[in-house]
Amino acid sequence: MSLVVLVNPSLAAKTLPEFIAYARANPGKVNIAVPGNGSGPHVAGELFKMMTEINIVNVPYRGPAPAFTDLISGQVQVMFVALPAAIGYIRAGELRALAVTGASRSSELPDVAAVAEFVQAYEASGWIGIGAPKGTPAEIIDKLNSNITAGLADPQLKARIKGLGADPMPMTPSQFGALMGDETEKWAKVVKFAGIKP
Repeated sequence: MSLVVLVNPSLAAKTLPEFIAYARANPGKVNIAVPGNGSGPHVAGELFKMMTEINIVNVPYRGPAPAFTDLISGQVQVMFVALPAAIGYIRAGELRALAVTGASRSSELPDVAAVAEFVQAYEASGWIGIGAPKGTPAEIIDKLNSNITAGLADPQLKARIKGLGADPMPMTPSQFGALMGDETEKWAKVVKFAGIKP
């Protein structure tokens, strides 16, 4: 599931490249709402800061609701947040979407660019998977996988997942294991860069 980069409509930057240029021209003066220390939106923002080498200030919140309030009122200028939580504010014109954080554009916001269109190799996608205890017999893993894959192919479930701003991504157990390994390595670097502590 993609996150979305949101700004208050009063901000002069209308596109992601304009926002990056604005942040570079105003180091330490742009505030980013962080709806939970160590959360997906927090580390996605840190990855963005790391890859663009911009200096924006984290403002921590206890969840997205108070962060939305301050973003709408202009107390903070930018926020990374889950697309399903933001879509209503975007459609109502209360907030402007600059980009989505997935590898490509979202089917829910096809006119909104992906960050990767401007920041090469950037991707911050949330995902949900199902695991089993170590040592679970292979035949049970395979049966679970085939049933889950069949469920994700159901048109109604597919439509419901897409309506939430996500895309079903059926995988084999080995593909899912590789994804978990790659994601662990990637985000460990971001956590170290940002100095995030538990």
